[in-house]
Order: sequence, then C-alpha cells, then structure tokens
Amino acid sequence: MKEGLHPENYRPVVFKDMSNGDMFLSRSTVKTTETVEFEGETYPVYKLEISSTSHPFYTGKSKLVDTAGRVDKFMSRYGKVKK
Repeated sequence: MKEGLHPENYRPVVFKDMSNGDMFLSRSTVKTTETVEFEGETYPVYKLEISSTSHPFYTGKSKLVDTAGRVDKFMSRYGKVKK
C-alpha cells in the first residue's frame, strides 16, 4: 500500500448498534473515547443509533425509531394545520 495514503488515525473500530446491541468491526478515522472487548481484543467503540441490522428497509420489519422526539415535534407544528 502507498505510504501517506490514509490518515494517521485510520484504525480498526467496533461499531455498536444501540437499538439491538449488534457490533461489527471495520476500519475508520472516527473519534472515540470508549473501548469495548470484541472477539478477544480491545477496540475503540462508536455507538450508532441504527445500522443495517436494525433498519426496517434491510430487516423487512416496520418499526418507528424516534430517539429525538422528531415525530412529536412535527405533529405539534404541523398536525393541526387544515387545508
């Protein structure tokens, strides 16, 4: 591989889906402060709200994921508007 092609902090990182707990290992430059034990090794961990293992498009299951109250906020703004 060419020298100087990747950034200095390009390293293995575990991505953890917080909605179902699944984890996978990939290489990334994402900034992390926590670590996790994965397959006998310790890696930095980055927490995801949703991934392909929990997204309705990939799983075929329809479920509402609303972690920040976006649906309620939308309904309070535009739910009472009449045409």
